Amino acid sequence: MKRKSFIKRTAAASLLPVFINGLTFRSYANSPLLRLLAAKAALNDKVLVLVQLNGGNDGLNTLIPLDQYTNLTAARSNIMIQDTKVLKLKGYEKTGLHPAMTGMLNLFNNESSLNVIQAVGYPSPNFSHFRATDIWLSASDSNQIINSGWLGRYLDDAYPGFPNNYPNTDMPDPLAISIGGVVSQALQGPEVNMGMAISNPTSFYNFADSVVNPNPTTPAEKELAYVRLVAQQTDKYADSIKTAYNAVTTKSTMYATTGNSLSDQLKIVARLIAGGLKTKIYMVSLGGFDTHSNQVNTTGGTETGAHADLWSKVSVGISAFMDDCKKLGVVDRVAGMTYSEFGRRIASNASLGTDHGAAGPSFVFGTKVNNTLIGSNPTIPGTVGAADNVNMQYDFRQIYSSVLQQWFGLTKNEAAGVMLKDFDTLPIFKTTGSITDIKKSNISFVSNYPNPFENSTTLKIQTTGGLTQVKIYDAIGNEVCTLVNKILSSGTHEILYETHNLTSGNYYYSVISGSNRLNGVMLKK
Repeated sequence: MKRKSFIKRTAAASLLPVFINGLTFRSYANSPLLRLLAAKAALNDKVLVLVQLNGGNDGLNTLIPLDQYTNLTAARSNIMIQDTKVLKLKGYEKTGLHPAMTGMLNLFNNESSLNVIQAVGYPSPNFSHFRATDIWLSASDSNQIINSGWLGRYLDDAYPGFPNNYPNTDMPDPLAISIGGVVSQALQGPEVNMGMAISNPTSFYNFADSVVNPNPTTPAEKELAYVRLVAQQTDKYADSIKTAYNAVTTKSTMYATTGNSLSDQLKIVARLIAGGLKTKIYMVSLGGFDTHSNQVNTTGGTETGAHADLWSKVSVGISAFMDDCKKLGVVDRVAGMTYSEFGRRIASNASLGTDHGAAGPSFVFGTKVNNTLIGSNPTIPGTVGAADNVNMQYDFRQIYSSVLQQWFGLTKNEAAGVMLKDFDTLPIFKTTGSITDIKKSNISFVSNYPNPFENSTTLKIQTTGGLTQVKIYDAIGNEVCTLVNKILSSGTHEILYETHNLTSGNYYYSVISGSNRLNGVMLKK
């Protein structure tokens, strides 16, 4: 095997010989996006915290559409949360949070530090945990295999000659750190995964003493030498991490004291940021969201159970982290976002759970976010089949692009390079000057008639004018067609949709204009 091919296929990620509160650290020495961030380091010291919810979160029991409550209850009667117990978002009385999310409710209603994005997904979703996770981490299309991660573009020339002569005075700290979990594909570059996984502490002491074990004489001798070099290089970051961690102490009393691994991870992240580490990206995670069964308790109320416990951990962890960053004086430098590989189906199953589905909500937290809800409540039809899904409103790559441009300050072209194509941004972060009023809508009304229909239906759109897209999706979120993609004049427009080639079942329309999107369900007989 050629050296280049070997390196490309080898996860050269090393576990730092650093253990703090029983947690291990992974250092990501380089990545394409991270190179861009390093180049802009003099312009900002902003930090991004990625919170991965492993397993596929049930969005409909997380961000609850109260205006769809009757139909939603019919679809998932055995797990539906009582409407009087739902935590209502200030200014959005028809939308609420799971009762376990009191900390995040406070961030939205009182601290103005939470942005909520409805129905995040991507066209033609994949319901395999592994493949769906790959798609989210690589930012690929569902039918496209990309070996690099969205945080790993431009890796080849990010730091010339890496791993030789790094770290150095210009970049003494790792550019990204994952606490616990596994090495993330998000930081895989075109040739090398620069995350490092050293599991043997002896390697750290050998490196500190400039001791290098001789390589065995094998056909892979050069490749093994390279892997060892990468592994030992990462050990140099151990001291800077320990120094930063010990430079400050935890200030918040809101962290969970036991049984919350996410809270433990975020507590450490806050100390590393406040302790002076120059790291730009932190990755933390919480597993358990694959709730096929026992999502709720059979006794004690549907607001209790496994899903409630998970969101209690997330809510406590994030709200304590924000409180800690505030008291440590770094809160304005920090933004974070949650993501999960997919959502769950609209209908529950007989095991008090939900099966793999399409779109779900994402949350972005920080003092510099627009404190608002982006998107509209999903439309829940009166009759829901086992395969029916929440229709995607926003592509997850729009959030990534928004983070790159609005938070880290990349240009539109730079962000497009990282994302491999250009994606529209969402009004997630505050901009200089006045904040865009994202509640204003260019679309005031959408419907279709007849509904149900046989061979055709007409969409009726009332708009104030502007560039408008009308897309049709099938029951599992695959895009069927684009009916309209042009500038419409102010007024009412009727668009005929011929449906001879469609099979019977539920379909969804999505009308997009400006930052506004309206959705609806259609039934073909």
